[in-house]
Amino acid sequence: MTTLSRIAAPILLALSIPAYAADLPFDLTPEQAARQHTVLNPKAVAAIPKDFAFAAPGVLTIATNPGGPPLSTYATDTETIVGADPDIASLLAESLGLQLKLVPTAWADWPLALQSGKVDAVISNVGVTEERKLKYDFSTYRQGLHGFFVAQDSKVDTITQPKDIAGLTIIVGIGTNQERILNEWSRLNDQAGLPESTLVYYDDEATKLLALRAGRADVIVQPNAQLVFIAARDGDIRQAGTLSAGWPDRSDVAVTTRKDSGLAQALTEAINGLVADGSYGRTLERWHVAEEALETSQVNPPGLPQY
Repeated sequence: MTTLSRIAAPILLALSIPAYAADLPFDLTPEQAARQHTVLNPKAVAAIPKDFAFAAPGVLTIATNPGGPPLSTYATDTETIVGADPDIASLLAESLGLQLKLVPTAWADWPLALQSGKVDAVISNVGVTEERKLKYDFSTYRQGLHGFFVAQDSKVDTITQPKDIAGLTIIVGIGTNQERILNEWSRLNDQAGLPESTLVYYDDEATKLLALRAGRADVIVQPNAQLVFIAARDGDIRQAGTLSAGWPDRSDVAVTTRKDSGLAQALTEAINGLVADGSYGRTLERWHVAEEALETSQVNPPGLPQY
């Protein structure tokens, strides 16, 4: 059985980009001199439906949520959108022989932006789910991974299976997929007679990190890429393991397009071309999320079920 506790906290700023940018192992400048490039992919172009109406002629219009590095954020000029997702968008546009237009879109607003035709696709860390597949098509481009991170001096070495969290206090977001998985891990541990885990909930990112550093919790669990950035920025936490968003199966992140628009096949062809020419792998390495790489992009693979 899992012990639950609710902890309120003040709102604090957790990801202050400009103040840290010069010291980070990430290029957050608007120029993006090290961004990868590719060439036209004729097979991907040929896969675009002849009747597909782009939001703007000759342009691939992509919605992305600049919610945090290293996936998508604002550069040091506070205007240019940079990160792993914008880089993938840029490579896809080059593959298809199109100009790229990035449209900053709040997470809650991407479905309307896509369905209304304001954008052609969404690249914003959208996970494949069976429910979403009823309305959208998907072209996978990254594994959906959650990260287990601990303080640098923690005695916790690695977390790869349920028994590894026995007796630990774990920070997790309420109502998240991570919480669902950890509750199941705790149930399995309870059946095995192992010590119970305690899941704790904080109201904001900065307070979560303070609790971890102060020893009020042993582990923090949330999307892996977010914590990769924080670990690089602050230097006082480290990764102890990763967890697939679809545990016990896997769940991938995908470029999202309108259902039956036909664009998913072209984008999947383009992504596989990027995998083959190496620009895909170098892009994920550049943003320190290479462990989330896929060997092959797929159209509409199995996704998370409805719970």
